[in-house]
Amino acid sequence: MPEPGIVRRPLKSRGTRWAAAAAKWVASAGLRPNRISVLSILFAGLACGCLVLSGHTAGSAVAWSFAGAAACVQLRLLCNMLDGMVAVEGGFRTKTGEIYNELPDRFADVLILVGAGYSSSTSPTLIMLGWAAAVGAVLTAYVRALGATAGASQYFLGPMAKPHRMAVITAACLGTALLIVIRKPYDLIQPALWVIVTGCVITVARRSLSILRELEAK
Repeated sequence: MPEPGIVRRPLKSRGTRWAAAAAKWVASAGLRPNRISVLSILFAGLACGCLVLSGHTAGSAVAWSFAGAAACVQLRLLCNMLDGMVAVEGGFRTKTGEIYNELPDRFADVLILVGAGYSSSTSPTLIMLGWAAAVGAVLTAYVRALGATAGASQYFLGPMAKPHRMAVITAACLGTALLIVIRKPYDLIQPALWVIVTGCVITVARRSLSILRELEAK
């Protein structure tokens, strides 16, 4: 959860009525921001488990595994939104909030993307792509944080920022599940990981250039 002076990722969903109601309900239930942040790792771990399981099952169970992974990815993102809302709008900021806001995200990214790489037990290329996507995800966050440490703005530029990565994985999981159900099986995870890896390279370059230009202009 962002501390005073910490810039949050711009999210349109944060301004919706359902998000405000959800944050209020979570706060009233006694869940505090740091715990919500940690909870996001749990959902990421469940997503990872579902993805890995999909490579070791058959038939309709594969479709259910991919659908479960998609649901858990979205629940992870919901935690990422609610922790900041409970902290800032709810008034429950903590001194360790910035750590809890960032560190669980890195674990969650790695769990989900590496899990995607192991969603097929017979594809070394997929495994490589999963790890490459995880490294790319961590690098995009590192560049943003490094720029802020050096005195630049926090750049949440895409095309493959966290919400974009998770949207691609969610769509690939749901699409793969649907194709299995209609008996036209095709694994969309590998092309999705290619998109994420390529997008992360572009994102790192865009953020780096923006940070360098801002610092040089000061």
